[in-house]
Amino acid sequence: MAGTLKKKNKMTVGQAINYLLITLLAFVCLYPFLNVIAYSLSGYNAVLSGRVNFYPIDFNLDAYKQILGKTQIWNSMRTTVYVTVVGTALSLVLTIFASYALSRQDLPGRKFLTGMILFTMYFGGGMIPTFLVVKGVGLFDTLGALFIPQSVNVFNFIVMRTFFRNLPDSLEEAARIDGASYVQVLVKIVLPLSLPIIATIGLFYAVGYWNTYFDALLYIQDPDKYTLQLRLRSLLFGEELNNSNSNLEGMGTQVMTQSLKMATVAVSTIPILVVYPWLQKYFVKGVMIGSVKG
Repeated sequence: MAGTLKKKNKMTVGQAINYLLITLLAFVCLYPFLNVIAYSLSGYNAVLSGRVNFYPIDFNLDAYKQILGKTQIWNSMRTTVYVTVVGTALSLVLTIFASYALSRQDLPGRKFLTGMILFTMYFGGGMIPTFLVVKGVGLFDTLGALFIPQSVNVFNFIVMRTFFRNLPDSLEEAARIDGASYVQVLVKIVLPLSLPIIATIGLFYAVGYWNTYFDALLYIQDPDKYTLQLRLRSLLFGEELNNSNSNLEGMGTQVMTQSLKMATVAVSTIPILVVYPWLQKYFVKGVMIGSVKG
């Protein structure tokens, strides 16, 4: 018995290789982020000499003080939070209602409507026609242009519809016998059972809206309405960082432009990373359940 337990607990060569490959993959994924953080927290001379790799050298917060001291950053942060919260809420509502309705077998025209939605997954009008539509309906240079045109993602719709189709029919039938309407069934029975998939799809939408860049570049002209990603572009390729560096040198403090860039990247990345731990317990379960063919 003892020998059998030892054999079961002994790691095989294949398992060791898997662990090694996973460790290397994790390192490859983490290294760029660690490098960004290290650069943003390192001193002028350490960055200039190229000695920064995984950890900060001559630790200081001067780059973050300069970046977070900009009112433009905070305005862009508020804009991005607004677009993320409102866009995610709107997308979830539309996706939930559409996927639940089209998961009902007795809905007239269900296959046709589903086919029309799936059609948009493979064929689109293109950038210029979409731009003309956005401008024609009065959304140009408004924050609504960043979440209304893309409020429903077809892939997320398919995943959520599959999840709803796999729920037991007996639950809905019992509620219908008790006199519940379809909306009551959805709100009181289906949604409480769907927290994993709702959290997962909500995370997909939130990350997409938080990282909105190209749509903002196309539809937003007013600098006061810049999202965080668009502000990051302005800081990286504009003259604002150089001006910031000149101001710091006048104050007797030297900060490398590279450190300012990395601090800006970190400021735009860290907030959305904070959301993951709160939704991680739903994430894998929601994706696996929603991907089952039903």
